[in-house]
Amino acid sequence: MIRVQTEAIDPGALLAGFCRGRTDVGGVVSFTGLTRGATDGAVVSRLSLEAYPGYTEKVVAELEAETRARFRVIDVLVAHRWGDLEVGQPIVFVAVAAEHRRDAFQAADFLMDQLKTRAPFWKKETGPDGTRWIEARSGDHADAARWTTGETT
Repeated sequence: MIRVQTEAIDPGALLAGFCRGRTDVGGVVSFTGLTRGATDGAVVSRLSLEAYPGYTEKVVAELEAETRARFRVIDVLVAHRWGDLEVGQPIVFVAVAAEHRRDAFQAADFLMDQLKTRAPFWKKETGPDGTRWIEARSGDHADAARWTTGETT
């Protein structure tokens, strides 16, 4: 399931709902990404994310489907926020349920690498020095590329 939303993300509530009543899994792995207060030494007071409703959901759904096809998972949840976020607020939440923990860990790691580099969100940071658009870093692309080279550790 995917959610691309302007509303605040509540990781605790999402995780509780995702786990509620589960007897079909051996493990659930979750990740919550928070809005940073500094990037590359620059102070950040606000992050603005732009998305194209419809298109962004379509791409995120494709990334979720790719994760399901690649790994032995039972369920996947992605919640990604867009709009204006304050420092410290959750920007993304991913949960993966699998029969075995290794599959859940790898699937969550893969999905986050893909979201970071392939999901169509445009990010602008605001701080005391003004605003700047930011893109995925070379390290983000290297993390995503390891899944095609087989280096998944």
